[in-house]
Amino acid sequence: MRNASRWIGAMVMCLILVSMTCAFAQDWPQWRGANRDGKVTGFTAPQSWPKELTQKWKVTVGTGDATPALVGDKLYVFARQGDDEVTLCLDAASGKELWQNKYASQPVAGPASRHPGPRSSPTVAEGKIVTLGVNGTLSCLDAATGKELWRKDEFPNVVPQFFTAMSPIIDNGTCIAHLGGKDNGAVMAFDLASGNVKWKWAGDGPAYASPVLMTVEGTKQVVVQTEKNLVGVTVADGKLLWQIPAAPQARFYNSATPIVDGQTVIYTGQGQGTKAVKVEKQNSGFVTKELWSNTQLGTGFNTPVLKDGLLYGLSDKGSLFCLNAQTGQAAWTDTATRKENFGALLDAGSVIFALPSDSQLVVFKPGDKEYTEVARFKAADTPTYAHPVIAGNRIFVRDQENVALWTIP
Repeated sequence: MRNASRWIGAMVMCLILVSMTCAFAQDWPQWRGANRDGKVTGFTAPQSWPKELTQKWKVTVGTGDATPALVGDKLYVFARQGDDEVTLCLDAASGKELWQNKYASQPVAGPASRHPGPRSSPTVAEGKIVTLGVNGTLSCLDAATGKELWRKDEFPNVVPQFFTAMSPIIDNGTCIAHLGGKDNGAVMAFDLASGNVKWKWAGDGPAYASPVLMTVEGTKQVVVQTEKNLVGVTVADGKLLWQIPAAPQARFYNSATPIVDGQTVIYTGQGQGTKAVKVEKQNSGFVTKELWSNTQLGTGFNTPVLKDGLLYGLSDKGSLFCLNAQTGQAAWTDTATRKENFGALLDAGSVIFALPSDSQLVVFKPGDKEYTEVARFKAADTPTYAHPVIAGNRIFVRDQENVALWTIP
């Protein structure tokens, strides 16, 4: 009997651990997910897709394009309400507000005022949440209570032409963000606990892309698409390791996050196509080697997703596309075109989700033979510029004023 009790206890503990692992695996704690690669875990496609999604709740949160962060049973939203930028913590199951933290922020002016709210997605890690406001205010809050831990503005009254759009990244107690404005910016690292500056690299102004991490020959690097370059700097001290000129053409802007695949970095942008380079260690430094360049196919305001050697994105002409990530050759391009080239793509295993700004959530099969759509849903009544957050059969969608929870029956 005692052995049986022990066996039952062990099984219960295993079930608890498995359920905790599943919940953790479905977290979406930052821009483009846990690894900043646009990959959804724990999703199982239905055998038969419904005609419509089921809306569980919808909450007005304020204006903004920032993708919410999902951690456990909490959804963190960054928005603008009146004269304030507000961080909201919602109960993910009901949409009920648990806490909020706000501060006064100058409004977005000029052509960028079409998007008056925050664009930078919050990052949640180590019990803290970090946000970057449209005017460059970097804040760190306690994720459980919303208490302000530190807040700073390293470049007062200096922002990119269309204000900030970079999402901070957290790594082992360090928060890294690219701050400042045109020809006057710096990639900066802050101690997550205190907000003290640990290092800065002031080689270029920020673009509208977000940093990612990669490790080459044991050296952890932060890869950043800047205003005019693609660079790699050390996470430890901000030392420049390598740099590639990547100035946007004409009136275009660098707005796609670099994609890391081992030692390969793929970068793309409006008017400049898509390129891949390999980062290698050479003697005491690092060099880059171009692997391929597709000058005809690039993205607009979206970051492609890499799956099984294929790259899926929304082109700067408004069409979904697939290209071979080993050669750079185009595989197919969807014949449909959209008025805008804003969008989000997510790899959910057996399917890929795409949410352009027209608020039509598209589901299609991955593969290099042809574009095969399997489902399409209306996800919002107003344009969508944030990524959907997918966890199990739940899909959280942020439109211009609201956040809604949809489920797949």
